[in-house]
Amino acid sequence: MTQGERAVRRAWEAHRRGLQAGATGRPAMGARHLRAGLLLLGWEEDRDQQVREAHQPVAARLLISLAHLEAEQGRTEYGLRLLDLATEMTAEEDLGILLSQRGLLLLRTWRTSEALMFFDQAVPLLESYTDSKVLARVLLNRGVLHLNLGGVQRARADFAWCQRIAAAGQHDSLAAKAAQNLGCCDLLGGDIPAALKLFAAAEDGFRSTAAQFLPVLATDKARALLAVGLSSDAIDELDGAITAFRRQRLDQDLAQAEMTLAQAALAAGALALARRRAVAARRRFRRQGNAACAHLTELILLRAQFAAPRRRPGPIAAQAKLLADRLRSCGLGNDADLAELLAARALVAVGRPVEARQRIAATRRRGPIASLEVGLLRQLAKAELAELEGRPATVLAELRVGLGLVRARRSRLGSVDLQTGAAALGADLAAAGLRQALDRGSAPLVFAWLERSRAQAFRARPVRPPADARAAEILAELRQLGCLIRNAELNGTRDPAAIARRAGLQREVRELSWQAVGRGEAVGRVSLAEISAELCASGQRLVSILARDGAMHAVVLTGKSVQLIRLGDFGRAAEAALRLGADLDTLAGRRLPARLEAVIKDSIRRQTQVLTAEVVTPMGRLLGDAGLVIVPTGPLACVPWNLIPELRGRPVTVCPSASSWLAAWRRRPPSEPLPAAVSPLLVAGPDLAHAAEEITAIAKIYPGARPLLAETATVGATLLGLDGSPLAHLSAHGHDERENFLFSRVDLSDGPLMAYDIQRLTTPPGQVILSACDVGRSVARTGEELLGFTAALLYIGTSTVISSVARVADDAAVGVMTAYHQRLTEGARPASALAAAAAAEPFSPFVCFGAG
Repeated sequence: MTQGERAVRRAWEAHRRGLQAGATGRPAMGARHLRAGLLLLGWEEDRDQQVREAHQPVAARLLISLAHLEAEQGRTEYGLRLLDLATEMTAEEDLGILLSQRGLLLLRTWRTSEALMFFDQAVPLLESYTDSKVLARVLLNRGVLHLNLGGVQRARADFAWCQRIAAAGQHDSLAAKAAQNLGCCDLLGGDIPAALKLFAAAEDGFRSTAAQFLPVLATDKARALLAVGLSSDAIDELDGAITAFRRQRLDQDLAQAEMTLAQAALAAGALALARRRAVAARRRFRRQGNAACAHLTELILLRAQFAAPRRRPGPIAAQAKLLADRLRSCGLGNDADLAELLAARALVAVGRPVEARQRIAATRRRGPIASLEVGLLRQLAKAELAELEGRPATVLAELRVGLGLVRARRSRLGSVDLQTGAAALGADLAAAGLRQALDRGSAPLVFAWLERSRAQAFRARPVRPPADARAAEILAELRQLGCLIRNAELNGTRDPAAIARRAGLQREVRELSWQAVGRGEAVGRVSLAEISAELCASGQRLVSILARDGAMHAVVLTGKSVQLIRLGDFGRAAEAALRLGADLDTLAGRRLPARLEAVIKDSIRRQTQVLTAEVVTPMGRLLGDAGLVIVPTGPLACVPWNLIPELRGRPVTVCPSASSWLAAWRRRPPSEPLPAAVSPLLVAGPDLAHAAEEITAIAKIYPGARPLLAETATVGATLLGLDGSPLAHLSAHGHDERENFLFSRVDLSDGPLMAYDIQRLTTPPGQVILSACDVGRSVARTGEELLGFTAALLYIGTSTVISSVARVADDAAVGVMTAYHQRLTEGARPASALAAAAAAEPFSPFVCFGAG
């Protein structure tokens, strides 16, 4: 072997190592290998000597690969210059590789027309190339270009072609990339469950073949979560991706992730974070020569300026108009529309309606895919313009159209998690409509807007999570981990490994639930007349509470009239509600010294007095002495209303909306003594001092009842008994998981019964009593969308749930619950039975949710 042949062989080995380093997320190391190979062939930068003619094709391949790795590190223009050097040395059979690489680098700088031209030239040249992976990669890149320009059908065709090549050649990582990009097509088309399902498939592929691509996938997943309003989850995904990109020195991907994080922060209202990340991304894009993406970061910065309390709408309007022109010239039609609509809103803010109308009209030039974000912002801008021009009917009509777009997106989602998150997408529209209604002082109009914008996930038809072998396997392990963690806690220790493993599995189950497809339909809104008729027939009154600018208001329905009442200070009421919950938790804990117990009880009385003054007293005689249905807001959702002196002994039911109350009321069984044949499900969980005593006492009220005690109180037996049961009572330790509501749970003998399990029931139980700590607590997302164990039961169609909004003293629960069931057997409705049963217990935290 000659010296020249040895140099060529070593150069090809350096090429192999360089590609391998680049493929595993180490572009800097890969570039070093490629430069070493070029040096072996006599090529050095900034020197004029020529590579021997026989070695030129090898040198060209090294330069082509080096150009790519330099671009990955943010030096795209330098990469293009390297391709120029490679052009004269490229062999005819490698011309397709050269053309495709130039197309990729031009795509990275958003020179899309040139990039598409080079891709189109490369594809036919590569169809007969010996290594099929090369053509598959080019199809991926061309598909991404089509996707960026809104050409979803062309993108799908390229990704599907790539997928076929990958399957035939068993190129697993390329197959995973194709799945990821097909998910991006679904995301652009608005089918979020389908997108997330494909992302999950891609993740499985990457974990086994190419883990370095997971951060890129996380960025796309974050965009999908933003599309359903889960901005905080998107931020979590992006934080991890950014850390990985920095470690791998992938400047291109890092800039994209920082820009997406800025968008997520803007959606979450974290304006300072949005500005900081947008500035960082803009700096990277400019260094890379990517003017289009730099313009996108400027749009984020302008939107953050407009959202700030102190803003200058005049200059914002001028800058947004110029930015719209730049974005449109880059082929970014949807983003240009966002800039035009931002300009329109700014012009409305400075009282220039004619120019604002022109900017709105400019957004009618839509591409084949119009984003939901553009549609919602267009409706908001049109409503604000109508308000400026004194057209009040048009204002509300435009806002209703916008909320209809959100409703259409929600109808495609099967997961309660995503359904409730989607409310954030229409938050500005809902707030604008409610403000209009309040300013007009119209009680019926305020009520209508509350029902249009509050707890809308309850209007979606329930969807059972799909049967999935992996989910069943995870749930089984979660129950085992639950037992391990609980036993460790009972022994006064912690098991960090088990806790970490549980968190990871919970995340996996949550993401599996996102893949459920909505039924494309929703329960229609009910009218004020329908609700009033039911209230009148049942002798009840309904109070729907809302907060605006620190003040509370209530719409009070008596069955015969509807009135809008100004209540007290929301801040004081919310603080009292939170303190009341904390005081009740303390009181129900270990036995307290007498003096401390007296202090806590005195504090409870003070908090109830504050709530009386701020919420109840302003409504005066409107409340009468009938049964009461309360639709609360914010922290008021966790108030045990029977502790309020004016409401003690009175039937009180809590519901997330008037519509959800009416739906539950119509599902309720008739109000009459329970027949003797009824055998309720009665379950006593472990490690609860009075659980067995409580369940045994209740079982005596129902002849023939067979309670589940000790080892028989398993998750499987409980779920079997719950399915379709008219009445169920669970006495067990409860745990509220505020960060992951699907795993709020009650402890049973073989592990936890979780909210996720409840969603899988075939037929909802009619009434469920949970004499367990905390499980009546709920997390309220934007739009008063409730999450938690109690909410999970209500979502699947359970009419009434009795649960606690604070910790429960075991000995107190026995007396209250026994009296409650005795009242049920006598024919009392649940709310009435609870009011009577709790009358003898001055600090009972139980609340009646649902129908009452």
